Amino acid sequence: MKNVEIVPFESRYAKDFARLNVEWLEKYFEVEPHDAELLEACEENIIAPGGHIFFARVGQEIAGTFSLIRAGENIYELGKMAVSPKFQGHKIGQGLMQFCIDFSREQQWEKLILYSNTFLENAIYIYRKYGFREIVSEENPPYERSNIKMELIL
Repeated sequence: MKNVEIVPFESRYAKDFARLNVEWLEKYFEVEPHDAELLEACEENIIAPGGHIFFARVGQEIAGTFSLIRAGENIYELGKMAVSPKFQGHKIGQGLMQFCIDFSREQQWEKLILYSNTFLENAIYIYRKYGFREIVSEENPPYERSNIKMELIL
């Protein structure tokens, strides 16, 4: 898709961040308490502790988003990635993924982790395509829906 611009978080986009993620979560799963905590107060719970949120913007419309949630020293969780159904099928998710990896390498981080569910075959395929590998998850992952944990060594 032409004219996709990736822009950093601004307070005016907080509602778009929540809307895109709730839309996605409700389609496949449900909004869990940890999701709600991150989505309802993204500046306090993602940005303030050293995380980042980015958006794919097409014209004036927010088409997709993802966050990088600080998980440790030079380790970030790739989370809350969603693309509006209106813009799916235009490789916006892959553009966000490539931007995420490039940004993380520029920051000289050690690795990215993510939690997902093997039911989401297309997502798992894309994660593997970009170099993520499955690793052992902790006994109580932060999301009940998570049945796979992956990492990308940067």
